[in-house]
Amino acid sequence: MIKIFLLALLFSYSNGLDAKLLHSEKSLYRNILVEETQGKRCMIFGRRSRYPDLQSCIRFDNPDYLVFSYTKLVLAGLALHLEPKSILIVGLGGGTLPTSLEKLYPKAKIDTVEIDEAVVRVAKKWFAYEESNNQKVHIIDGRVFVKRQNRREQKYDIVILDAFNGDYIPEHLMTQEFLQEIHYLLNEDGLLIANTFSKNKLYDHESMTYQQVFGKFYYVHSELSGNRIIYAPFKSENNDILETINISIQNKAFTTPLTQIGVDFDHFQRLLTNEADWNQSARPLTDQYSPANLLNQ
Repeated sequence: MIKIFLLALLFSYSNGLDAKLLHSEKSLYRNILVEETQGKRCMIFGRRSRYPDLQSCIRFDNPDYLVFSYTKLVLAGLALHLEPKSILIVGLGGGTLPTSLEKLYPKAKIDTVEIDEAVVRVAKKWFAYEESNNQKVHIIDGRVFVKRQNRREQKYDIVILDAFNGDYIPEHLMTQEFLQEIHYLLNEDGLLIANTFSKNKLYDHESMTYQQVFGKFYYVHSELSGNRIIYAPFKSENNDILETINISIQNKAFTTPLTQIGVDFDHFQRLLTNEADWNQSARPLTDQYSPANLLNQ
């Protein structure tokens, strides 16, 4: 399985000796560390090692600038929905996505779900994450929150799945049943954006799971980090995605704030595809069939 190891090399964690450990704690779910190195502060899940599992980083010289290539590609997907009024993010990390989205859309209602209270605490203390009237974090399992919002008939324009436990996405947040719950949560012009990995033994099964729920979807393989970002509109029959993106990126009021924090729309358009590169006979993941521990190696 490819983790975000290449990123670690970029941040010069070659031997761990040049990184200053600021904080370390063991929560109910994981080990959480905060380190500084070469002008960056990073949150790490797991242990200090040559290739740490980086969850979030900020730059001291420009805290708003997006460090990770995957976050740039996630926000590039906003070209498919220019003015979201409601956004759900599953997975907080250091709070990069909700913080950026609130600055881009100050009137939007943003719900972020994070199961680990310790992650929220660390994000607020070490990564300047703050809640506001329109931007809240909910300390609860993402699947439980989604079920409750569906019962309330709450809808979102954009749902972003970015939950990781240090190894990969929690298996109950990868199944066909869960994605169906997400699909129901979206408005009719809504969009799911999911952060996944490009290469692991779950890839075919994971891809078929998204295909079963959303039909044909678009995605990008990050050339730098090994992430795959999935863009799945509520309506799979939407054939105007590329045209929508072309129109959106002509809007300087939309693109300028994003390019200033590192989003490269030319790069995004060049990588975007909907061609299936997975085994079409792979079995979708379900609540009854989700052998993540066996496959994710």
